[in-house]
Amino acid sequence: MNIADLPNAQAVVVHDDPDKLSTAVALRIAELAALAIAARGVFRIALAGGETPRRCYEKLRGLAIGWPHVQIYFGDERCLPGGDPQRNDTMARDALLAHVAIPQANIHAIPAELGAREAAARYAAVLDKTIPLDLVLLGMGEDGHTASLFPDNPATASFVAAVPVFNAPKPPAERVSLGMNTLNAARQKIFLVAGAGKREAL
Repeated sequence: MNIADLPNAQAVVVHDDPDKLSTAVALRIAELAALAIAARGVFRIALAGGETPRRCYEKLRGLAIGWPHVQIYFGDERCLPGGDPQRNDTMARDALLAHVAIPQANIHAIPAELGAREAAARYAAVLDKTIPLDLVLLGMGEDGHTASLFPDNPATASFVAAVPVFNAPKPPAERVSLGMNTLNAARQKIFLVAGAGKREAL
């Protein structure tokens, strides 16, 4: 899957260094959270993995957000044991979630330690009760992939809320990703893209 496959792209905002990008996105997340909580009493956000999102999460620690009203989901996860440093939920916990007053019950990790197929089925059941998400944060690889939806991978054609990925081009090969329907249904999507190597794909 490529970013171009996602509908309703509205704007590309360019910042001249990663710190400015992270700050701008963190402020936008806080704004969207306040709007969602005021309108619906809850803000549902799917977090991304990667170094650029990590910097954004660190910025979020100091912002005024109604964390008890925030529900956290994840855009994708590697099929590794819980707590593995390569897991996206581990990074999010270390960079953000362990530092803010969010109830543990509000954090909906992908149970990727169960394997791609079982974890995707369980996460799809969770997502089916919550879609649409208010915001999905997404990174992008140099090949144009986002979440764990890689170009020409059969998972991109699935219509379920969360999909198993069995042959990711980078290890580990097994992953779980939000499906295209979940991404498309989100009220807002923000891509955090940094680095000259991703310019052509973007």
